[in-house]
Amino acid sequence: MEVFVARQPIFNKILKVHAYELLFRVGHDKNEFSEIDGDVATSRVITDSFLVIGMESLTRGRKAFINFTENLLMDETATILPKDDIVVELLEDIMPTQGIIDACKKLRDLGYTLALDDFVFEPKFQPLIDLAHIIKVDFTLSDEKERAAIVKKFAPKGIKFLAEKVETQEEFDQAVKDGYTYFQGYFFSKPQIISSKDIPGNKIAQLKILQEVNRPEIDFDKIEMIVKSDVSISFKLLRFINSAFFAFSTEIHSIKQALVLMGVREFRKWVSLIIMRGMASDKPEEILVTSLVRARFCELVAKDGNLEDRSSDLFFMGIFSMIDTLMSRPMEEILVDLPLPEDIKGALLSEEGLIRDLFDLIVAYEAADWDTIDELSEKNGIEQSNLHDHYIKALEWANQFLYT
Repeated sequence: MEVFVARQPIFNKILKVHAYELLFRVGHDKNEFSEIDGDVATSRVITDSFLVIGMESLTRGRKAFINFTENLLMDETATILPKDDIVVELLEDIMPTQGIIDACKKLRDLGYTLALDDFVFEPKFQPLIDLAHIIKVDFTLSDEKERAAIVKKFAPKGIKFLAEKVETQEEFDQAVKDGYTYFQGYFFSKPQIISSKDIPGNKIAQLKILQEVNRPEIDFDKIEMIVKSDVSISFKLLRFINSAFFAFSTEIHSIKQALVLMGVREFRKWVSLIIMRGMASDKPEEILVTSLVRARFCELVAKDGNLEDRSSDLFFMGIFSMIDTLMSRPMEEILVDLPLPEDIKGALLSEEGLIRDLFDLIVAYEAADWDTIDELSEKNGIEQSNLHDHYIKALEWANQFLYT
């Protein structure tokens, strides 16, 4: 039986990743998720996440929010997991019976963190509220007054609040103002455009490099001149070309020589990653993480979608998929300056077609949108059983690039 694991980042107030929620599905059939026993699904993913995949690949040392059913709480399943690595998330349909209250009290006494999912106040839930460390509030199911009132009522008890399904910068700002501590949703992927804000000088040079390396015919002299104008990229390039990875017999001191020795394909990928990392220096780290994971995921899925010869183009589709957020400019404006293939540009601008289908498939996997995954996989003849392995490999690759 296959187990599919996705994750959604949970941010703190300064947009650093605090934790990940792990999201699960078992099996390939479109209707199987709704029919599979929740106890079985969660138990299998717990096993695979900790023993097979490895939590370091999934969460990089952050806590994992894991949904627990009533039966798993009563069976004390959480106690087999390290208390410092998980948050026990109580599903909204769990009733506060005496058995559940006792089980939660034991977990709290043992040092586990408890969270209430999709919280809507009813007096009967007071015993669980008294034990909870975190309350999650779904922003799509409550209005602004209700969200603020919940915090005002229960924050004095020491409870922290997580704003779930936050979709806009405005909702995030209001949640911070109302006293929420953690945030979950796709608000970070939507750029806040400020008309008076210009692009910093180094980002202009970086965009010029991206333009040049993605042209059909690369002019190494021109690229050398632009690279030399950015001290940071020059330093990183020379350090990389002289590393043990290449093991050249003599040191390389010329930017142009380094470009030629690396080769067009490898230099194009390497410099794009370095530039994207630089652009993300003043943005939430998870934007870069997501871009890297998407790039590698796109590259791996290319073969499954009969696009192996386009794997490099699909890599760049992934890496540039959030460049509008990184540069605080509309995607349409940025793509004018990037000489990417027209179908890649079209896909990034939501034009329908196979390329966009592959991109939407990858975004759906990030969000654990299993209906869309089923639909797009079937439509394009992609074997779902491969997606799990591709996703984990993409996570590991991104982690290696960023943290080693």
